[in-house]
Amino acid sequence: MSTVATSTPPAGRSTLAAGGAPARRRRRPLLGKNPIGILFSAPYLIFVLAVFAYPLVFAVWMSFHDYFFAAPGAQIERQFVGLENFQEVLTDPAVIRSFGNVGIFLLINVPLTVVLSLVLATALNKVVRFRTFLRVSYFVPYVTASVAVVGVWLFLFSGSGLINQLLGPLAPSPSWLINSTWAMPTIALFVTWKQLGFFILLYLAALQNVSEELYEAAATDGAGKVRSFFSVTIPGVRPATVLVLLLATVTGANLFTEPYLLTGGGGPNGASASPVLLMYQRGIEQGSPDVAAAIGVILVIGVLILAFIQRKLAGGDES
Repeated sequence: MSTVATSTPPAGRSTLAAGGAPARRRRRPLLGKNPIGILFSAPYLIFVLAVFAYPLVFAVWMSFHDYFFAAPGAQIERQFVGLENFQEVLTDPAVIRSFGNVGIFLLINVPLTVVLSLVLATALNKVVRFRTFLRVSYFVPYVTASVAVVGVWLFLFSGSGLINQLLGPLAPSPSWLINSTWAMPTIALFVTWKQLGFFILLYLAALQNVSEELYEAAATDGAGKVRSFFSVTIPGVRPATVLVLLLATVTGANLFTEPYLLTGGGGPNGASASPVLLMYQRGIEQGSPDVAAAIGVILVIGVLILAFIQRKLAGGDES
C-alpha cells in the first residue's frame, strides 16, 4: 500500500488555504503582545511627557529666544536671539558663583550620603532588637516637610544656638548660616541628614540580595567584619551605589528649598545661592524667563555629564 509523502512549505513562503487561495498572515496586535501592560503604563508615560519632556523642550526653545511674560492670549513674536541668553548667563558672576556653590554642595553631600547610608544600612541589617523602630526613626526626617525641620536647624546653628554653645570659642564668627564660608557646607549637612533615610532604605533592599554564603566563605578564609564589608558588601550593592550616586547628584543639583529657607534666599551675598534658586529669581521675580531657561539648560547638561562620569567610575555598565 503506497503512502503519500507530505511536506511543509519552506519558511517565508505563504501557504495555500482551501481552494488554492493564499492564507492570510496573522497581523501583530497594535499594542503588542501585552496590551494590558501598556495600558497600565500609559498614565505614567503621559505624566512624563507632560511634566518633564514638554517643559524641557520648551525651556530649550525659550533659551534661544527673547521670551518674556505677556497677557494670556496675546500674540507676540518671540525673536530668535541665538546664544545671547547663554552669553549673558556665562558672563554673570552671580550665576558662575551659584554653580560653584552647588559644586561645593555636591562634593560634601554625595560622598557623605553614600558612605553614611551604606554603613548605617549595613548596621541596621544586622540589628535584631528594635529594628523597625530604628528604621522608621531614620526615615522620619525624609518624610517631614523641610519647613518643619528648618526651624530646628536655625535654632541649632544660630549665633546663640546649641552648636555654638557647645563649641564655645571654636564657633565661627559670624555664625554658620550667615558666614560666607560655612553657609553652603551647613546646608549640605542638613540635606544629607534629611535625605539619609531614603538612601538607607535603598541599601537595605540591596543588602537582601547579598548571599549569606559569601559572608560565610569570607569568614572561612579568615576575613573579619571590616574585610567582609569591603570584599563582599560593597561589591554586592554596587548597582544600588550607582543609583544612590545618580539620585544624590540630581537632587543636589536641583537644590532650592534649603538655601531659600535657611539663608533667606542664597545669602550671605550669594554664598549659598544655587542655580535653581537663581532660575526662580531671574525668571519669576525679575521677569527674565529666557535667561532662567538658559541657566536650566546649562544645569541639565552639567548634570548629565556628571552622571555619565559617575556611571563610568562606579562601574554602572557592569552593574
